[in-house]
Amino acid sequence: MSAGEAAKEYAAGFVAGVATVIVGHPFDTVKVKLQAYNTNTQVKEYKNAWQCTSQILRTEGVRGLYRGASSSFIGMAFESSLLFGLYSQTKKFLQGEAPSSHPQLQVIIPSAAYGGAIISLILCPAELVKCRMQVQGKESSGSMYARYSGPSDCALKTLKSEGLKGIFRGGYTTLLRESIGNATFFTTYEFTVLPLDVAKTVIQTAPDTSSSRNPFQTLRSIYRRVGFRGFYTGLGPTLVRAFPANATAMVTWELTAKLLGVQRP
Repeated sequence: MSAGEAAKEYAAGFVAGVATVIVGHPFDTVKVKLQAYNTNTQVKEYKNAWQCTSQILRTEGVRGLYRGASSSFIGMAFESSLLFGLYSQTKKFLQGEAPSSHPQLQVIIPSAAYGGAIISLILCPAELVKCRMQVQGKESSGSMYARYSGPSDCALKTLKSEGLKGIFRGGYTTLLRESIGNATFFTTYEFTVLPLDVAKTVIQTAPDTSSSRNPFQTLRSIYRRVGFRGFYTGLGPTLVRAFPANATAMVTWELTAKLLGVQRP
């Protein structure tokens, strides 16, 4: 793959990432709210995804569903750019110059896992800021939780109070989620990776900065508090988001690549 063609793959991925946030962020906000507040005790803060969505719309309007979106735009755009670019380049490297009309799992799985592992380094800080912004706002109790005035304020305060280590809180869990999730992508993604996504949200939004960063210990704590169902908190909005968000990403990636003149095998 030439340098020019590789640059086009990264550009196509960047556009796909922006499109994904526009379509998927409201679902993600609901998912994060459910994961952050419905895994603490047996008593749920929100009865279901619809009640959570209604609460956000009633107290904050549509803007509330896009809370933390600016951080998500930056993170997702660069994540998608790197993911699709690295995936395409690694796949090309592993399968060689010989064209293949059939998917090769021994090429696809390591290519996607490698891309997911690399992007987790960028995605973790962006998602930490996004999640902390998303859990703010008026809750069902009527109280206003607003520690940060915006994404940049959140990032700066996190760095000031927790240091560089703080901005990468949940990094190991993000790496696991992204490498496993991207390796399985459209098939078993939601059911194999969602528990890690729940753990990541709990780790990144925990008020106690000294709390565990071990995803498996976090999952054990969730299990003790709310049982097995806690592992799949936010499954509803995740599944609803999956089709439009992933379809938007893939279609936008393919169309942008085609417009840029990228040649597919």
